[in-house]
Amino acid sequence: MRDPEFIIFTGPMFGSKTTRLLATLDRYQYQHKIIVAFKPTMDSRYSDIEICTHSGGKFPAVGVNSSKDVMSHLESLSSFDVIAVDEAFMIDGIADILLEQFRAGKTIIVSSLQLSASGNVFEEVRDMMPWATKIQICPAVCPISGRDAFYTHRKIDTLDEITVGGADIYEPRCWEHHGFMNRKES
Repeated sequence: MRDPEFIIFTGPMFGSKTTRLLATLDRYQYQHKIIVAFKPTMDSRYSDIEICTHSGGKFPAVGVNSSKDVMSHLESLSSFDVIAVDEAFMIDGIADILLEQFRAGKTIIVSSLQLSASGNVFEEVRDMMPWATKIQICPAVCPISGRDAFYTHRKIDTLDEITVGGADIYEPRCWEHHGFMNRKES
């Protein structure tokens, strides 16, 4: 038996975090692991019942509103090896549930933003990071400079801290072109 893993793919919007999550799940499927996947119901951009990438990759998932929904679903299963969570920052209480499952020997795979467009740390992701066995920062490409972009820029100022959207609302930015990060006006 090998030790369980706690893998976090994080970074800005459009950094291929979900693509990497799906590639990791593909590998576990080849190893005949039983996988259960979750996504926040508020993220219905591509599907209500699948984790989806911007480029069309998909994996069946259970939509949840909170960690209580996750726990309820897990308790209904007779067996599973791997828990995958997409957009974990949108699911209240998810860090505690995933840590509990990791301690019970389950492998955890998460894809999530770690910072909001206004530079605030998402607490759920922050609370998972010390327990991770692997954290991969997934930069996108800054559309202004072409350099690695580690931050998400919100194109519309009047939105809530968590607003589901795509390229119409957000874009990745490098340090130089992200006003909040470098204290310059963008």
